Amino acid sequence: MNATKARLVDVSAGLFQRRGLAATGIKEILAEAQAPFSSLYHHFPGGKDELAEAAIRSSGMQYQALVEEVWDGQDDVISSIAAVFDGASQTLEATNFVEACPIAVIALEVASTNDQLRTATAEVFEAWTMAASERLISADIATDDARRLALSIICLIEGAFVLSQAMKSTEPMRSARDTALRAIRDLLTTSA
Repeated sequence: MNATKARLVDVSAGLFQRRGLAATGIKEILAEAQAPFSSLYHHFPGGKDELAEAAIRSSGMQYQALVEEVWDGQDDVISSIAAVFDGASQTLEATNFVEACPIAVIALEVASTNDQLRTATAEVFEAWTMAASERLISADIATDDARRLALSIICLIEGAFVLSQAMKSTEPMRSARDTALRAIRDLLTTSA
C-alpha cells in the first residue's frame, strides 16, 4: 500500500475509534496524516465512506491478529481466554480508558444509517467469530457450541469495553472474563 494511503487509513482508524465517523472531519484526517487534500480522492475516489471502510477492515484485521497472538501464546483455551480479557483490561487502564475495540464506535454509529460501513463492520465481526470458533473447535468444543461460544465471547468483550469506558473501571471486563471462563469450563466438562 502506498505510504500516503496507509497513513490516511491508520490515522482515520485511530480517530474513528476514539470519536466516531461523524465527529471526525476530512480536514482533521488530512492534517494528522500530513497529506494533501488531493490525496484523499486520489486514493479513495468514494470519499470518506471508502476511507472509513478501509480503516474498518484494516483495524479489524490488526486487532484480530493481536488477539490471535495473545490467544495462541497460551497453553490451553482457559488461559487463552483469560489472557485476551486481561490484555483488554490492561489496554483500557494504560490508555486511561480511551482505547477499546477499534470498530465498536463506528459500528454503532452506522448500524442503521450506512449499509456499506455496516456491512464492513459485520464482516470484521464475522472474521473474529470464525477465528475464535476455530480455536474453540481445536480445544475439543463441538462446532455448533464453538460458534455460539465465540459469539458470546465477542459480545462479552464488546459490552465490557463499553461499560469499562463509561465506568472508568476494569470491573466489567473482569466480570465478562469470569463469565466467559465459566461458559468454556461448562462446555469442556460436558464434552469430556
